[in-house]
Amino acid sequence: MRLQFTKMHGAGNDFIVIDAIHQDISSLTKNDWVRLANRQFGIGADQILIVQSPHTNQADFRYRIINHDGSEVEQCGNGSRCFVRFVRLKGLTTKTEIKVEVAHAIITLTELDDHQVRVNMGSPIVDHALIPFLADGLETRQHGPIAEFLLSLPDNPAWITPVSMGNPHAVQIVASVDKALVKQTGPLIEHHPAFPNRVNAGFVEVVNRSHVKMRVFERGSGETLSCGTGACAAAVTCILKNLVDSPVVVETSGGNLSIEWDFVGVGLQAPVLMTGPATFVFDGQIDLKSIAQ
Repeated sequence: MRLQFTKMHGAGNDFIVIDAIHQDISSLTKNDWVRLANRQFGIGADQILIVQSPHTNQADFRYRIINHDGSEVEQCGNGSRCFVRFVRLKGLTTKTEIKVEVAHAIITLTELDDHQVRVNMGSPIVDHALIPFLADGLETRQHGPIAEFLLSLPDNPAWITPVSMGNPHAVQIVASVDKALVKQTGPLIEHHPAFPNRVNAGFVEVVNRSHVKMRVFERGSGETLSCGTGACAAAVTCILKNLVDSPVVVETSGGNLSIEWDFVGVGLQAPVLMTGPATFVFDGQIDLKSIAQ
C-alpha cells in the first residue's frame, strides 16, 4: 500500500497528516502508526492526524490523533491548527471557519488573514471525575479558586494542578523551565496512579503578568517542542491562581502561542481561545512495505 501524506508542524510540534476521506486506511494497525512516526525508520512525527468525514451534520470534518507510541488521544491543540491549514490547502473546504469533531466534542477553528489559526478549545475541565484524576489520599492546598495536589515522586515530589482541555494535564509551576527535570520527572507524572488514563506533564515558569514559559512531557510522545492543549491548561491554571492576566503569551521551545480566557467576566464556562502558527513542510508518499520490518 502506498500512503499519501503531508508533513506539518505547529510551533515545532510536528505531524503526519493523512487524508482518510480519499484513501482507505482501514488496514493500518497500531504497529503501522508507530513505524510511520519513527524518526529513524519512518517519516517521523510527534503525532499523526487522520482527516475523516464527520459523524454528525453539525461538523465539517472529524479527525483522530495518534501518538508517537501508537496510542490514540482525545485532543491536540497544535494539531487542530495544522488540520485547518491542511483541509484548506488541499481544497477540501473553502471555509475559513471550520467545525471539527474530535473524540468527545466539536471545536471551532478559524484561519486568519495572516495564516495564523485561532482555535476555540471549549471550556476547561476541572471536575476530577471528568479529567480523570484520583485525589483521594493526596495532600492538597488551595491556591485561589483552584486546588493543588502533591504527587509523591522519587526524590522530587511535585505540587500539580489537574486540568483537562479534552485531554488531561498536570500543571506544575516551576522557578525555571530551563532547570526543570522534565525528562526525569515527566514520565513519572505521566504514569502516576492518580491519573488512570495517564497525563501530560506541564512545567510552567511565570515571566510576568502577560508571559509564561512552558515545557511539556506529553503522554505517549515524550517532551515535544510545543503543546497547544498544554499551553491552554497552563494559561488557565495561571489565571485561576492570579499569576497572569488574559491574554497571555505562552512561550514554548518551538514558538509562541497566544491564549485568551475571559474567566473574570464569564467564569469557568468561558471558552479558551488559542492562536498560533500552522506550517506546511512537504507532501509525500510512502510504501508501507518499506517500513514493515
